[in-house]
Amino acid sequence: MSEAKPFCISKWEVWEAHKRVRANHGAAGVDEQSIADFERDLKGNLYKIWNRMSSGSYFPPPVRTVKIPKANGGARKLGIPTVSDRIAQQVVKSRLEPAVDPLFHPDSYGYRPGKSALEAVGQARQRCWRYDWILDLDIKGFFDNIPQGLLLRAVKKHAPEQWMVLYIERWLQAPVQEEDGQLVPRERGTPQGGVISPLLANLFLHYAFDRWMAKRYPQLPFERFADDAIVHCRTEAEAQEVRAAIAARMRECGLELHPEKTKIVYCKDDDRRRTYPNEKFDFLGYTFRPRRSKNRKGKYFINFSPAVSDKAVKKIRTEIRSWNLHLRSDKRIEDLSRMFNPIIRGWLQYYGRFYRSALYPPMRQLDRSLAHWAERKYKKLRRHLRRATHWVARISRRDPKLWAHWQMGVRRGSMAGAV
Repeated sequence: MSEAKPFCISKWEVWEAHKRVRANHGAAGVDEQSIADFERDLKGNLYKIWNRMSSGSYFPPPVRTVKIPKANGGARKLGIPTVSDRIAQQVVKSRLEPAVDPLFHPDSYGYRPGKSALEAVGQARQRCWRYDWILDLDIKGFFDNIPQGLLLRAVKKHAPEQWMVLYIERWLQAPVQEEDGQLVPRERGTPQGGVISPLLANLFLHYAFDRWMAKRYPQLPFERFADDAIVHCRTEAEAQEVRAAIAARMRECGLELHPEKTKIVYCKDDDRRRTYPNEKFDFLGYTFRPRRSKNRKGKYFINFSPAVSDKAVKKIRTEIRSWNLHLRSDKRIEDLSRMFNPIIRGWLQYYGRFYRSALYPPMRQLDRSLAHWAERKYKKLRRHLRRATHWVARISRRDPKLWAHWQMGVRRGSMAGAV
């Protein structure tokens, strides 16, 4: 350490941060520099980041705003930092995360090492069987409205080095560049899209929600993934009480529960037969609701459980249509498999974990698209969709490993055979 370099940051840390940012890909920021552009002078660019961060002279550029359409018709604002700034944020995150993550609640699942969304869904599934009610929480504009003063108090309490606080404060105060080029100062929130933002969000909610719940309602379990959370309750009256208490707690912390999206849900099954207005909820791409299930003896019963949500199925169907398989008659079926199997495999691994049969309809749509492709590809199948459908079914039986969804284990035969 020297007067010129008062902050002890190694070049190796900057290099490791670059590798992580590179692996995550990501769009260009306000400077329109892609990762490929950045790497044209990799050594020089990484040296600049290290030199400025270790000397205290690193100041983040504005964050580029991108609007992402939401399923309900609105738009979510993402803040995209530059490649250099993402690397700088990763340097701080890699130092801060080991200091704060061990403090976090075991039922905080979002953006944490060793935790996953599917783990949260599985835990929620188990608890919905034991508790009659859940409170489905929605914090209004969470990332945009976090009070920076409260967040910095938490950062100062846990950051091992003062320079981390300095740079986090600068990131929180960096202006936002809107889509029309206008620069807007930011006084609240942390940009959703920044590398360090999920860790800061978890740190804020650790104090605003997790620790408060553990102290105030230790008997009521919850699952939280970033700002998406559900609380399990024993009675409707208890759920009403907890909702009011959490709303007051959020107001204390400068936040607000969404009045329409926050709701109380009855977990109806064979043992809970009363009827209530809300008997389903969505959590992390899954819809929890009463479903017909079969036990080991082959007897059917009503079970409150998760399956891929209608919103997720709609996105899958839209994605499959966007591939325009019927227009790719220049490709072999093996080529198409190589192009799209990684995406299909991802869907099956995530949405197929619970109640996998809910994925059969969109996967049948995929096989119909393959049948239309075969109809245009081969002369003998032209204008014979039924024959093309049987051709796909034969391929699926002959080579079930060719497409990921052909290995789903449908008892009635291959997916293609069920078209």
